[in-house]
Amino acid sequence: MFTGLIEATGRVESVIATPGGHRVWVITDLGPELRPGDSIALNGVCLTAVETGPDGFAADVSPETLRVTTFQTLDRGRRVNLERPLRADARLGGHFVLGHVDGVGTVTRFDADGDCYRLGVEIPASMRGWVVPKGSIAIDGVSLTIASLAGARIEVQLVPFTLAHTAFQATRVRDAVNLEGDVLGKYVARLVDTGAVAAGAAGAADGRS
Repeated sequence: MFTGLIEATGRVESVIATPGGHRVWVITDLGPELRPGDSIALNGVCLTAVETGPDGFAADVSPETLRVTTFQTLDRGRRVNLERPLRADARLGGHFVLGHVDGVGTVTRFDADGDCYRLGVEIPASMRGWVVPKGSIAIDGVSLTIASLAGARIEVQLVPFTLAHTAFQATRVRDAVNLEGDVLGKYVARLVDTGAVAAGAAGAADGRS
């Protein structure tokens, strides 16, 4: 469980193809605090550190993760967002983030708005039922509030602190980003869907009696 409040950024040192996917090495100041087996979210994707050292860590990326995230294009030198799991005794800022990416979006705008920046993202059709104005969404692991929603496009506001402490500094229009919808919204949508199906089935049964 994560919060979407980025602890640190890192730099991809290498991406090595393996029989089971890829092994990613990341240089970060969090290296000394990590141990093999620890979970860590990298651009919003929950991974397991398999090797650690004073300069960073390595994590294995499975073929399925490669298929459903932006990691297909992860390359050396890329700056990435990092967050360790939420401690049970910690304050919960941001929102509940699982590190399970729901889809990949495309950046449609990224421009200054006063001292802040406005980030626009086109989201996949599968996620449209989970987003609402002023609701939460994780973009590349960062907990953000949806400022506006128009069809398949959402916009969020980045305050100067967020911009300075995340990998969004290098964002460009047409970049691909990892998206995770608010887990509470997903469960509500699921309950509504199953409730409608159950009601329809009950109605059909009544009609046959």
